[in-house]
Amino acid sequence: MEYMETTEETKKQYIVVKIGSEQYGIDISYIDNIVRMQKITRVPTSQYYFKGVINLRGEVIPVMSIRRKMGLEDDVYTGASRIIILKFEQKDALGVVVDEVREVINLGPSDIDKVSHGSQETKEMFINGIGKNGEELVSLFDINTFIDEHESI
Repeated sequence: MEYMETTEETKKQYIVVKIGSEQYGIDISYIDNIVRMQKITRVPTSQYYFKGVINLRGEVIPVMSIRRKMGLEDDVYTGASRIIILKFEQKDALGVVVDEVREVINLGPSDIDKVSHGSQETKEMFINGIGKNGEELVSLFDINTFIDEHESI
C-alpha cells in the first residue's frame, strides 16, 4: 500500500479537450475556470489568433483561438464549445477556445512520451508530450509556449 501512494503522487492531472478530431491535454494546474461560450468582443488591430475579450465577473480576459494559433481552420462554435481560463504566476489570465471538454485524466511519467521538435511544424511547437490514456493518445499542450507569445491585445 505504501508503494502505491508514492507512485500516485508523481501523476499529474490533465483536462482532455477536443480541437477538431484530435484530443489534447492541458495540465490542470494552469486551469482557473471553464466557461460556456459567450459573447466575445473583438479588439481592432489584435493578433490574428486573438478572438477578442470577455468580461468574466468584472475581469476583462483576452480570448485566443487555439485553432488559429496552431494554423488550423477557424473555430466553429457548438453547444459543446468552451472557453478555458488559464492562469499564470507572472501574467494575466488568458482564455482559450476549445471545441469540447472531455474528461480529467491522470498521467505519470511512464504514461508520457516526450516529443522532439525537429520539424518545428506550427502545430507541434505547442506539444511537449504524448500521453497514453488506455488505448487513446492525448497530445499534451506546453502551455508556456502559448504565453511566451501572449502579447497584449
